[in-house]
Amino acid sequence: MAFNALRICVIGPVPPPAGGMASQTAELCHLLEQEGAQVALVAVNAPYRPAWIGRWRGLRALFRLLPYLRALWCRLGRADVVHLMANSGWSWYLFATPAIWIAYLRGTPIIVNYRGGNAAAFFKRDWRWIRPTLRRASACVVPSGFLAEVFAGHQLSTRIIPNTLDPSRFFPANPAKPRASPTSAGPILLITRNLELIYGIDLALQALPAVQARFPGVRLVIAGSGPERASLKRQAEDLGVADRVEFRGRLARQEVAELYRQADLLLNPSRVDNSPNSIIEALGSALPVVSTRAGGIPKLVTDGETALLVDLEDSSALAAATLRVLEDDDLRNRLKSTGLSFSRRFHWDSVKKDLLHSYQQAIETKK
Repeated sequence: MAFNALRICVIGPVPPPAGGMASQTAELCHLLEQEGAQVALVAVNAPYRPAWIGRWRGLRALFRLLPYLRALWCRLGRADVVHLMANSGWSWYLFATPAIWIAYLRGTPIIVNYRGGNAAAFFKRDWRWIRPTLRRASACVVPSGFLAEVFAGHQLSTRIIPNTLDPSRFFPANPAKPRASPTSAGPILLITRNLELIYGIDLALQALPAVQARFPGVRLVIAGSGPERASLKRQAEDLGVADRVEFRGRLARQEVAELYRQADLLLNPSRVDNSPNSIIEALGSALPVVSTRAGGIPKLVTDGETALLVDLEDSSALAAATLRVLEDDDLRNRLKSTGLSFSRRFHWDSVKKDLLHSYQQAIETKK
């Protein structure tokens, strides 16, 4: 069996906003279609119709849920296999749970691609409600060993299939036009996460004055949107670094890819995380990474080899690691080289075989 023989229903969020799961959903649909599969997308964040419903919190949930359930019933009955992008919290109950049960009722195999970085706490709190639904899935796949351990702790086996990286979009800067060394020019620090508390962008702002003391021309470029934007801008002003911080807002993936090639360092100061696309994309762009040890990140990258890792909530350590990369040419070049080599395991050619095997197994089990 090949991809071009399959009708695949993909369920998940899509941009906008361009968060990690939304980007991976869009990327998955694109890559599956390139392989010749017939792909039907059911977006969990489809636009509100009529648009004004979006202003009414309770009502808008109903107006989104009813068309979603109708789309599930229709499309799951015509698919050979379903690929569900699942997350923790309310997203699990509103979108993942009905998809799994409708697939079960329609006799369609469904792969649960679980991606919630907060899975351990969510499972501990709500496992008695989650377990009966997960048992109806044909298989569970996760993007990291971190989540595989969480599932194993609840006696559920998983297959690890990592996030995909498109090397035609995320690649190193032209070596014929190298950037000036950070020691002779103002370094560009980059964050490509949504502006939410769990991603710790406030910690990066706290670290910035120490970096600016050594590199007065430093710039922190933040590509993302979210509810913390106003608070973060006020914090930058209070810290006296507002003129060093650029809030670029929501950008297209190609624009983000260009930023990776322009920057000197990616910062990932998150408090909760799993296997963030931003780190994988930076590695594929030969951009050094400094990150916290949140969630699954220590299983994604190796401290001192493919990234530098610091403890959570430690802005001083974040600043020190940033300065270490900017001031040590050998370390910076080693991180670029090893990170780029490591990123190849996320290329579609490496990932698609395991994904196809998971689809085949799910279909055979249902026969």
